[in-house]
This record gives sequence, C-alpha cells and structure tokens, in this order.
Amino acid sequence: MAIYTYEGKDYNGRKVKGELDVDSKSQAVSELRKQGIFPIKVQSKEETSKEINLSFGRKKVKNRELIIFCRQFAATLDAGISIIESLDILRQQTENKMLKEALDDVYNEVQKGLALSVAMKSHPKAFPTMLVNMVAAGEFSGALSDILHRMTEHYEKEDRISAKIKSATIYPRILAGVTIIVVTILLIFVLPNFGQMFADMGAELPGITQLLMNFGSTVTTYWYVPVGICVLIYLFYRRLNSTVEGRIAWDKWKLGLPIFGQLTRKVATSRFSRTLGAMLKSGIPIIEAMEQVIQVIGNKYVESELIGTLENIKRGEGIANPLSSINIFPPMLISMIRIGEETGTIDELLLKTSEFYDDEVERASTNMVQALNPLILLVMVAFILPVLIAIALPMFDMYNHMV
Repeated sequence: MAIYTYEGKDYNGRKVKGELDVDSKSQAVSELRKQGIFPIKVQSKEETSKEINLSFGRKKVKNRELIIFCRQFAATLDAGISIIESLDILRQQTENKMLKEALDDVYNEVQKGLALSVAMKSHPKAFPTMLVNMVAAGEFSGALSDILHRMTEHYEKEDRISAKIKSATIYPRILAGVTIIVVTILLIFVLPNFGQMFADMGAELPGITQLLMNFGSTVTTYWYVPVGICVLIYLFYRRLNSTVEGRIAWDKWKLGLPIFGQLTRKVATSRFSRTLGAMLKSGIPIIEAMEQVIQVIGNKYVESELIGTLENIKRGEGIANPLSSINIFPPMLISMIRIGEETGTIDELLLKTSEFYDDEVERASTNMVQALNPLILLVMVAFILPVLIAIALPMFDMYNHMV
C-alpha cells in the first residue's frame, strides 16, 4: 500500500484534492472515478522524486516535435483508432528520444487505466503544462481530437513566431561577429606588419597609424585584460538572469528599447491572446487559464505584472480592467476583451485578436531588420574605416615621397 495525492474535478467542475491509500496509481484512478471525480493529477512521493532526478538538466521537447505529435495524434483519432492504439503508433514512429521514452511510459500507464492527461503530466519535459491541461479538457468534454487540432495550430504559430524572432536577430549578430573578427585581424596582424615595413623604409607614420599600432600592441601584450572584461560581463549577465529580480529588471529594460521593445510587446500580446483564447474555448476556468498563460509569455516582467492582476480577477473584477492597469498590452486587446466579457464571446475575440497580432509580429520583425541593417553597417564602417585609413595613409605618403 502507498499514499497517493490527487487533484481532480467533480461533476460540477469544482476542484478537489486529497489522498488515497491504495496499491497502485491505476487503482487510485479507478477509486476516484467511482467517487465521481475526474483525476487531473495523481502522484506518490516516490514518483515525484524520481521525476525530478530524471528531468534534471534535460531540455524540453521543441515546438516542431509537438506539432508533429499533436497532428498525428489527432489524425489517428479522426480515423477511428482508439487512444491506446494511437499511442502505440506514435511511440513507434517518434524519433525524439525524450518524447519516445515519455510516450512509452504514457502508453503503459493508459493501458493500466490511467487517464491520458494524468499519464502525460508525469513528463513535464516532454509535454508542456498547457498541452496537458488542454488534453484533460478534451477528455472531460469528449472532444480530444478537436483539442489536438487546436494545439497543432497553436504550436505552429508559436514556432512561426520563434522563427521570425530568430531571423530578425541572427543577421545583426552575424554582422557584429564579422566586425569584431575583421577589426581584430587588422589591429593585431595586418597593421603591425605594415607599420614595421614602413618603419624599415624610413617613412614617418601618421598619428592615427601610430595610435592604432600602440593600441594593438597593448591588446596583444595584455590580452588577458580584454578577455577578463568579457568574462566578467558574461558572468554578470548570467548572475543577473539567475535571479528573479534580475530577470524582471532585464526583461523590463528590453521592453523599453526603441525597436526591439515594440516587437517584444507584440510577441507577448500575441501569445497572451492566443493561449488564453484557446484555453477558454476548451472550457478551462479563467483563473486556471490565466495561471497557464503566465508561464508561456516569455518575458518575466510581463509575467510578474500578470501575477499581480490575478488577485483582482479572483475578486470578480473581470479581465479587462486589471489588464488595463498594468499598461503593457495595447488598447485594442483591452477593448476586445471588454467587448468579449460583455457579449460572452471572449474566447472567440481573443483568438481573432491573436491572428491580428501574429501578423503584426511578422511585420515588426521585418521592420526591425530593415531598420537595424543600415545602423549596423554604419557601426561596422565606424570600426573598420579608421583601421583602413591608418593603413592607407602611410602608403600615400610613401608614394608622394617616391614621386
């Protein structure tokens, strides 16, 4: 016999918690169903400690793999295949090792009588909390296939947004890296050789050439100083991001940036409206849905502000007024939520709003690239041009003397 803690919902949709002294998890699930309770989470202390040990240091399953999982799962259910048979098919053809191991365990647990969402919840690295909750709602309503189609669309949009953000930032990173490499090569290798050649020929070096040669010589001799500064900056950044207060401060600063800040706000708005709309449409209560939305925003400052609105929402103030007080989301989203609350169509309006901001994210990322490209090119010229001038001036002086 072992003690199992559980969380679930009764037929009225109310949350219930408690403990059962039974032989196995499947027996606990069976007992709960006899009591008219739909289990959401069933765990023993041994399982919890095992889960922590196995998941430590392992990465989560990527959105692209979740898209394939949800799409294939929905397709098998649409074809009339049972959940157990669908899981058997999915676990055999899944290439991701972590997801395959999780599906093997889920398949075995579901065969023993455990609810699909409860089995999935034991693998948080493979199945995000939002997906687990949506699957639980699908089981409860009998519309699991529709939920999986909805989650496929959700993760496709998330993957598209992530790709847009990466494409918008990768070009500036490449240009910055090329600038650093070119300037380093010119200062440390090219310029000293030219300088020595001109000195051997008795040419007088211009001031800018001598200055940059001295700088390159100093960097070469005391190389550990710039390396140490870079290491300190990196450690400071890591330290800043390792604390909650540091992450909040860093993410708040990013929101205030002229170009990138607008993109960050639109990404947060898109994720908020799409995730909340999808969860409300699936019948998940507003408080529980908000708690899950907070975890997927991707900006700690926005998340901290949303946590502050939860208490107001719990007191029955609705969603629009608490959100308008934090001054993060655009007025259009607040207006759509307010209209949705008045008409009872908040889930549909949130999903329509998310489509608009998905397009806005694409436009903002394209505009950011177009705005940053000339700026980065100017920065490259500002760093590289002085070195080229320092090399060219002695050559012109030598040519004039020869003539």
